[in-house]
Amino acid sequence: MPFRDAVWRKSSFSNETECVEVARDRRVVGLRDSKNPGGGRLTVPAAAFQALRQAFVR
Repeated sequence: MPFRDAVWRKSSFSNETECVEVARDRRVVGLRDSKNPGGGRLTVPAAAFQALRQAFVR
């Protein structure tokens, strides 16, 4: 996923001290710290992210 063209949005799991932004396409999901957008990023397969999300949204 080319992060320079990504559209990032704040995750609904973010709070006042822990802010996570998410960008996605059909195949992968990118995660980054919104307080340090130029820092490291984590990329996971979209299916794995969906499974993780479903585990927490019950």
